[in-house]
Amino acid sequence: MKTAPLCTTKQIRDALQRVESTGTIDRKDAEILLHSRGDEFNRLLHLAGRLRDEGLTEAGRPGIITYSKKVFLPLTKLCRDRCHYCVFVETPGQLASKGEPMFMEAEELLDVARRGASFGCKEALFTLGDRPEDRWPAAREWLAQRGYQSTLDYVKAMAVLVLEETGLLPHLNPGVMTWAEMQKLRPVAPSMGMMLETTSVRLWSEKGQPHYGSPDKEPKLRLRVLDDAGRSRIPFTTGLLLGIGESNAERVDALFEIRGAHERYGHIQEIIVQNFRAKGRTAMRDKPDFALHEYAAVVAVARLVMGPEAVIQAPPNLTDEAELALLVKAGVNDWGGVSPLTPDHVNPERPWPNLTALSQLTLETGYELRERLTAHPKFVADPTTWIDTRLHAHVKALTDQPSRLANEQAAVLGLPWRSEAPKTGQITPDISSILRRATRNPSGLSDADYVQLLATEHSDLEALCQVADDVRKQTVGDDVTYVINRNIDASMFLSQLKGPPASGPAREDLPEVNHISIPVLTGLLDEAVLLGATEVCVQGAVHNAADYLKLISSIRSCQPHMHIHAYRPSEIMDGAARLGISVIDFLEQLKSRGLNSVPGTGAKILNDRIRNTLSDKTDPPVSDWIGVITAAHMIGLKSTATMVYGHIESPAEQIEHLRTLVAIQDRTGGFTEFIAMPYLHAENPAQLPDAARKRPAVPETRALHAVARLLLDGRIDNHQTAWTKHGFALSQQLLQGGANDFGGLLLDGRLNPEAGPEAHRTVSPTDVAQLCSEIGRPTRQRTTNYGPFSEQRTLSDPNDPGSSHGHN
Repeated sequence: MKTAPLCTTKQIRDALQRVESTGTIDRKDAEILLHSRGDEFNRLLHLAGRLRDEGLTEAGRPGIITYSKKVFLPLTKLCRDRCHYCVFVETPGQLASKGEPMFMEAEELLDVARRGASFGCKEALFTLGDRPEDRWPAAREWLAQRGYQSTLDYVKAMAVLVLEETGLLPHLNPGVMTWAEMQKLRPVAPSMGMMLETTSVRLWSEKGQPHYGSPDKEPKLRLRVLDDAGRSRIPFTTGLLLGIGESNAERVDALFEIRGAHERYGHIQEIIVQNFRAKGRTAMRDKPDFALHEYAAVVAVARLVMGPEAVIQAPPNLTDEAELALLVKAGVNDWGGVSPLTPDHVNPERPWPNLTALSQLTLETGYELRERLTAHPKFVADPTTWIDTRLHAHVKALTDQPSRLANEQAAVLGLPWRSEAPKTGQITPDISSILRRATRNPSGLSDADYVQLLATEHSDLEALCQVADDVRKQTVGDDVTYVINRNIDASMFLSQLKGPPASGPAREDLPEVNHISIPVLTGLLDEAVLLGATEVCVQGAVHNAADYLKLISSIRSCQPHMHIHAYRPSEIMDGAARLGISVIDFLEQLKSRGLNSVPGTGAKILNDRIRNTLSDKTDPPVSDWIGVITAAHMIGLKSTATMVYGHIESPAEQIEHLRTLVAIQDRTGGFTEFIAMPYLHAENPAQLPDAARKRPAVPETRALHAVARLLLDGRIDNHQTAWTKHGFALSQQLLQGGANDFGGLLLDGRLNPEAGPEAHRTVSPTDVAQLCSEIGRPTRQRTTNYGPFSEQRTLSDPNDPGSSHGHN
């Protein structure tokens, strides 16, 4: 690594002036300011400290620095990674030589947790190595003997045990997790965390570097965890590890990546700025500790990058107590977790400061030390969005309600882990009258009635969802259905590509993506079939117009019995226009090559004003969307019916959209299911008016799904929950309020998970069965068009009710 040249005093002063005058900071200035010295260093710290104070005042906590009183639970010291600075991790042999178990047994864990509760602790920090069972057969055997399939399964079970037996709130640090794994753990922990550490690829990929040989330290993988935590609405802690060989530019890059994730999802509750401390018996034992002056500069720049509302933490045991005041000047407003009972197992040579001493030290810097919960006040204040309902009672029991900090006098007692019972108070007379009529004739209400139902909350909403669920049961029964499928991004397909460059360099004349050649496509489809897929879903505009047809032919040639569900209306219009033929002719050609059905996505809200705003006038008008869908239905290609809600549309426009779908279905009978998808601002680039919602609230989502079940009764029987957008817990609620289908499982496979949209968000039939068993519902695999799944029946059989051969 080349050492970056030192910046001149003028460059540093100019950067400070730009930050002071604009209130913003870019990457270039952030890197310059890391070189601050002397008067410029003091000016940097003053600027960061002032920004921190503005944020505390705005949050209603002026002059307060927080910490969490915790117990440290090292669930296992086994790990599949080999970080060159770590003394936490042990091998099975090393543990055996010390007489230590491979995992903490439940009894030992509970003993520590109970003692922590008696000390007034409120956080149980679960720390462990990444996926030890992948590296150590002994770990797999230990877990299997106790009935656990993975370390994360054991984490979940122990978290529930801690909640019910002690009342401590788990904070989970199990390392890299998939989106689905986060969804499974979200109900047992108010918060989670994973240090980003660094975005330096060379520190991971080059031999001799600190992360070499550690698969879970790949920066791209860890950045995906940050995004998936945001998508999952998990209050998430992350941060930087400083002094392991990264450059100033790489430090700045890591900060901006964290800021970007938070700007997309709003979920980063705490940024830890941690200094490296050399430890014996490690490969980096002779490397110098990170210098205090550099450390304070990074803390200050982190404050400027992350803004006034951010929580910037510096671990108080990794800096000498006499030097902590400098970190307060630099913009710290949290000391993180501090334990009066257990050591810091990751940094065992650095004991926690005494809480009385830490409080006095904080007071001497002009601030008051206050205890918080593992989830920070912003997230505790909005539990419906951020905390699973099964944890609400646990969090509430330990919360000081005015401040949303910890109630330091609260008794820490175990509580049952279960969902709060729905509010069952008096139903509003008007809603009661509408629901009585809906019970007799679900689709026969007026638009005004449906609009009124969309606004229901509390007891009214629970009553609405119960009526919708009763209609669901009468219509399709109790089975929750699903299809096993694999996504393919058509924009990556290039039929003229001979080799398999899916992981190779992009061609200079084409967009920078991993292209899919026909051999690569064949491999992806073969793998999908081996994994149980019966459907391939294809979306995206191709590079060469003829490849719309070639892609379908290639899939059909490779997999004669695979159901091909392909091309949104916008892509069908694009293909027809570029090939110079009509939409109906293009659809006929696609069908003749093997197309079975089309996705009805891109509908958004079927209102031209709204569509133009959402897409900056790039979406086809409503009439064109209807024309394509109707044409597909009329030649025997069924489709889904969709809605994207929760942005700028009104309840009346949601009902207008549903009425349009009813009109199409009455004419063609071609819709197989209805899918309502929430608008997620983080995943949509459109610049919406300030009044637009960032994402719909949970009550709105539940009411819309329930109303759709009523209004579409007798027309569209199957209603799907968009689980990749709602998450598991809300999907369970929707399945209890009108929905009956879990949709596609979105297999990633191993060959190229990123060959399709929504990569790395996949579930298994076992996952679906577990989720549905929790709400008392059986599951059943289906075909794309809702025929019964049979391993013996081929999907291209025209007698299969799941096939789309023939006309309606």
